[in-house]
Amino acid sequence: MATTEHPLNELARFLPEGSFDKVVDYLHRYKVHLTVAKERKSVLGDYRHAHQGNNHRISVNGNLNQYEFLITLLHELAHLLTYETYKNRVESHGKEWKSCYSNLLSDFIETGIFPNDVEQVLKKSMRSPAATANGETALLTVLRKYNPNQKEGYLLLSALPTGDLFMTDNGRIFKKGALRRKRYSCIELRTGLTYTVSAITEVRVVKVLGAN
Repeated sequence: MATTEHPLNELARFLPEGSFDKVVDYLHRYKVHLTVAKERKSVLGDYRHAHQGNNHRISVNGNLNQYEFLITLLHELAHLLTYETYKNRVESHGKEWKSCYSNLLSDFIETGIFPNDVEQVLKKSMRSPAATANGETALLTVLRKYNPNQKEGYLLLSALPTGDLFMTDNGRIFKKGALRRKRYSCIELRTGLTYTVSAITEVRVVKVLGAN
């Protein structure tokens, strides 16, 4: 996995205006080694606790928009704060982590750096934060609006009508089915097999010949 070590003054371009000083304060206070990573399909960020003389290590995908980058960084900082207090004695996304993450979000929300729609969804998610990004469907749906480079011809699977056809990046074509919690049950046309697909997956609409 290719990564880039960014000097702190370069970090500002990944963050929303007004958040840099607060972020740097946390990084200095807890001696965090922050890495900006290239896009990873499975995770947006990760955390490794300090050991054998090494600093805490956090990585965040550099392809995220500024608000998503900051929120992902706070998610990982919450793991650090939880570890500092409880070490490995608690669940990784248990009530202790949820409390730390909610407090961090509240601290940054109070500065007014988030757009109103992002702020409102964040306040709702703070009540019981999800363990993974895919669990925050409503939040990620709003955040995608702020991507600087929108993918033409794509939309979130959640916005596609049930029964419509869509194509994934690997060229496979599916028919959208019913929602099962946060994922849709979708049938692959070529094989007839059913797969569950995240509601926030970006898909390309497949036009049916003869349809209006």
